[in-house]
Amino acid sequence: MFKRHLITNEILYCSQGELREVDFKGAYLEDANFKGTDLEGADLEDANLKGANLEGANLKGAKFYWANLKGADLKGAKLEGANLEWANLEGTNLEGANLKLATLKGANLKGTNLEGADLEEANLKGANLEGANFKGVNLKGANLKGANLEGANLKDTNFEGVKYW
Repeated sequence: MFKRHLITNEILYCSQGELREVDFKGAYLEDANFKGTDLEGADLEDANLKGANLEGANLKGAKFYWANLKGADLKGAKLEGANLEWANLEGTNLEGANLKLATLKGANLKGTNLEGADLEEANLKGANLEGANFKGVNLKGANLKGANLEGANLKDTNFEGVKYW
């Protein structure tokens, strides 16, 4: 288990590595580089990943409950079945990411770029999606009950079977 004081004030670099099911719960990982890293099933609950590079990372089934991912790069990341409940994803780049069956209940995605992402059957109940870019996003069967879509770009978005209320 990584404790906050073990990682603070250093930039963690683990590009292309394998850290499956690692416990980073509550860890300070601001600006860390996990580009292409295998973090399947990792516990990142309440972790600070502000500005982190997770481009192309395998994050299937990872737990990001209450995590801070503000401004992080998750372009092309595999987040299928991940738990991002109440996570802060403001200004995050999720372009082309796979978020099938992901839980984003109550998450803050204000100003997030989700262009071309796959959110089929994702749970976005009560999420803040204000000003987010959903151009070309697949929301087939997603739950958007109580979500704030004010000012979001919804061009070419697939809303087939979406639950609004």
